Amino acid sequence: MDKLNVKIAGEIALSEAPGATMRKWREIFGITQAELGKFMGITASTISDYEGNRRKSPGIAIVRRFVEALIQIDLDKEGTVVKRLREENKDEKFFELVEFSKAMAGPEFAKLIDAKVVAGSEFLEGKKVLGYTLMDSIKVILEMPYSEFPKLYGMSPERAFVFTGVSTGRSPMVVVRVSQVKPSIVVIHGIDKIDRLAMKISQVEKIPLLLTKITVEELKEKLKNV
Repeated sequence: MDKLNVKIAGEIALSEAPGATMRKWREIFGITQAELGKFMGITASTISDYEGNRRKSPGIAIVRRFVEALIQIDLDKEGTVVKRLREENKDEKFFELVEFSKAMAGPEFAKLIDAKVVAGSEFLEGKKVLGYTLMDSIKVILEMPYSEFPKLYGMSPERAFVFTGVSTGRSPMVVVRVSQVKPSIVVIHGIDKIDRLAMKISQVEKIPLLLTKITVEELKEKLKNV
């Protein structure tokens, strides 16, 4: 799926008010409910019901058709909105990949970044870290194409995933849960309390979940010479 499609679909799927988000994107594209409904083969009132949250949240199939319809209708009109949105996101960087020159034991890594183990502490001793991936949680989850996800692991999955821009820690751990390849350690940056489901996933997946409140610049500096 195209990067722009993924961004729009992801934002709708993860929104607390998917109907309002659908409406926002329809209006960004300047497409009427009638025009969209005709293209999708449903009534304008059905579109209105989704946007007004009078129907249950749309499933994956509906969201996919909705996004594809927005894109195609715009392309049929010379694609000015699609071109603008793709241009805005063309050079966006979603993550920073760092490889270590030597392996680091899990407890040593946690100590170096002043991290507290909030879940999965019994698994930390047996973990080793060969690098880390620093990423903006919201951008990676909502905007990064699925095809790019394997790149998060760099040269080895034996690494730490460091998530910034996090509110509870739930979304990053859900992503880890559904991924086929798992990191050695997950680090949540800059919050006070971790979501209980996130901690549960840590236990189930046997992946230590760490919390650090040092600045991103400090974290990079501490890990610079590993």
